[in-house]
Amino acid sequence: MAAATTDHRWLAGAFTAVTTPFTPDGSAVDEDKLIEQIAFQANPHDPHDPNHSDNGVHGIVVLGTTGESPTITDREARLIAERSIAHGRSLGLRIIIGAGSNNTAHAVELQKQAARMGADATLSVVPYYNKPMQEGLYRHFMMVADAADIPVMLYNIPGRSGVALTIDTIERLSRHPNIAALKHATGSVDEASRICARCEDLILLSGDDPLTWPLASVGITGAVSVIGNILPGRLRALIDAIHHGDWRGGQQIHFELAPLAAGLMSLATNPIGIKTAMRLLGRDSGVLRLPLTESDDAITGAVRELLVGAGLL
Repeated sequence: MAAATTDHRWLAGAFTAVTTPFTPDGSAVDEDKLIEQIAFQANPHDPHDPNHSDNGVHGIVVLGTTGESPTITDREARLIAERSIAHGRSLGLRIIIGAGSNNTAHAVELQKQAARMGADATLSVVPYYNKPMQEGLYRHFMMVADAADIPVMLYNIPGRSGVALTIDTIERLSRHPNIAALKHATGSVDEASRICARCEDLILLSGDDPLTWPLASVGITGAVSVIGNILPGRLRALIDAIHHGDWRGGQQIHFELAPLAAGLMSLATNPIGIKTAMRLLGRDSGVLRLPLTESDDAITGAVRELLVGAGLL
């Protein structure tokens, strides 16, 4: 078993799950726009944000749900990872690479590949479509962790994968030295509370922007965020408030972000909402790959209203 670093505390931070920008016809990754997006995460000098901050996020997650990983080719995935690691590292960002699969052997290879490329950690999603039993999920992630030279962040998102890790299975997995964190995207604050109580060494991060602040009350110490694509400075400020115990300040930031975050996630399947918002802000072409489609006039209008309400347009 390879041994990842034992100091995983850096994972308790503000991470943006970045979108994958495509060329206008959707046929290729827009490398220039990708580099712009990474730079924006490190230095979010955004004149559209009345509360803009010079402090960027702690790191980025690429090739996740928001990055449309299911429609990214293996060649494109390597390109995105290489560009993100090289450019993000130069800007002081930590880079977490999506390396999950519903094929265990493939997930193991992706884990090894991310380490060879110089990633700081991987995000490993619960196997989708197969609908494994808990023992299958346990063995899957144990094989990934055994192959790991860098920390593994589990990704529990039953709305996408069709199955969920139970708290018992999470506790079993948390004993592995290479399983460092869990991205919690089940929508349950109660479940997060019980995980924090039973898995003291596991770093728990919010995977639901509207719940990040409520989840802080039960022990989450970071977030993998969608809204960070447009407001990385405010995301960082929210996580800093959690770390510093600034409950009044954090609550105010939550009240600022929650309507926009909830609206973008409820109007259409992620990342349609956030890509629409970025297009309206001049930050992305808004192109998605089939079977996802661009927002229609009604959704675009609703996103525009959310941005106006947030003072961004």
